[in-house]
Amino acid sequence: MKEQVTPYKTSDSKKEQVQSMFDNIAPKYDLLNRILSLGVDVWWRKQAVKHLRAYQPDHVVDIACGTGDFSIAVYKSGVAKVTGVDIANEMLVNGRVKLKEMDLDKGITLVQGDSEQLQFDDNTFDGATVAFGVRNFEHLEKGLTEILRVLRPGAPLIVLEFSKPRVFPVKQLFNFYFKTICPMVGRLVSGDARAYTYLYESVQVFPDGTAFTSIMETCGYKSIQWKKFTFGICSMYIGVK
Repeated sequence: MKEQVTPYKTSDSKKEQVQSMFDNIAPKYDLLNRILSLGVDVWWRKQAVKHLRAYQPDHVVDIACGTGDFSIAVYKSGVAKVTGVDIANEMLVNGRVKLKEMDLDKGITLVQGDSEQLQFDDNTFDGATVAFGVRNFEHLEKGLTEILRVLRPGAPLIVLEFSKPRVFPVKQLFNFYFKTICPMVGRLVSGDARAYTYLYESVQVFPDGTAFTSIMETCGYKSIQWKKFTFGICSMYIGVK
């Protein structure tokens, strides 16, 4: 794996910096997601949920759930129960308000936790999801292995993550947008430009594509699939316990 990048480049661990970053931007997180993705992230999530539903899970854990957008999409697809986990408490606070307003707080539970040390028993969940969060893991393999531990045999992990488009001119447009426009908008809306500079940097060093599927295989996942969306800007990975 390439050199690890961190949000603020302080002496704190990556995990601590990521927690601080998301606590900082939590109030404007949903708004910025819609603005910066131009709404296409909603379609990506729909594709992931469609593949998840093929496994007919009853209880799904949504890792790095943020304010719960993906948890909500999973629950609305017909899953009986969703447990969202995130390291940043302020994201969860905003998410719980949203769930209560939507009257979804009985089917979706949001808890603070560390993806590398999940507080659940072995073989607990029928499925797991991570939407745009695995690149924030401090130790990628440890996080993936921990998710595998809490899955029941035959249950899937579905990961959505940004990837690096390699086709002209999508590559050039993607790099300009994520390197220049995102930090500018992020600073104006959230007051934290560094969080969105980190977004670009973390995508650049993330082992996407076959590099990531190889890591999944090493961690013990089977029947691994990789699908590219929107000219390779986003990838979906599926692995089964």
